[in-house]
Amino acid sequence: MPNVSTQQLAELLVGIARAQQAIIDAIESSKAGFKSTHLAPALTNVARVRDTHRPMQLGDLPARVLMQCMGRNGPSVEQIAKDLATLIGPDEPTPTNTLDMTKL
Repeated sequence: MPNVSTQQLAELLVGIARAQQAIIDAIESSKAGFKSTHLAPALTNVARVRDTHRPMQLGDLPARVLMQCMGRNGPSVEQIAKDLATLIGPDEPTPTNTLDMTKL
């Protein structure tokens, strides 16, 4: 089974966030105000955006990518790959920063 690089993992996170965004848009179209009233506060808490006293953790990244999808510019795959590299190690495939698909 092939190893997944941080760039590929970033692209996967963006794809998942875009699928989530489609669901959010469908809910918003049937119930106006859903994003601003219900989703945004909950997503901000999950992403831990306001917690400035602790560094970003790997578990915060998916919610932050979804928040970027909700914005005007959308997510930057390059920046997400850099964040992943910072959180899990260098960009070169090594045993420490490579996802072994056989263990999933």
